[in-house]
Amino acid sequence: MRRRLIPVNVVIASLLFILLSLEPDQIKPPKAVMDRGETIYAKECLGCHQADGLGVQGLNPPLAKTKWVLGPRAQMIHIVLKGLTDPIEIDGDTYNNPMPPHLHLNDQEISDVLTYVRNSFGNNAKPITPADVKKVRAAIAKGK
Repeated sequence: MRRRLIPVNVVIASLLFILLSLEPDQIKPPKAVMDRGETIYAKECLGCHQADGLGVQGLNPPLAKTKWVLGPRAQMIHIVLKGLTDPIEIDGDTYNNPMPPHLHLNDQEISDVLTYVRNSFGNNAKPITPADVKKVRAAIAKGK
């Protein structure tokens, strides 16, 4: 019995089609980014948002599957850079504890920790790049 081989160009074209058809959100961030982000999360965020990302009822909001985390990347970056003093509502619950700005973190650290958050606690969202952070930082500096 003679086996019929699939031409290499058909295999490559098929794999390329599959990769291009994946939503960007379905592509996991590199392990190094997630590891660095987890380390920063443990140092900067865990105390308020907890190890499971569920926050503290009435004080610190959850980071799991919320529009704040899964929504526009610039929104999250802005919160990290400027802090948040207004109460926010998530799923009918109000959270009142102010979040201080984290200006001591550089663009890479912010992108790593936010990418970690956007891809942990059941979240699956596009990574945040240092260029994204730089753009928001510049807009804030210009008063926008």
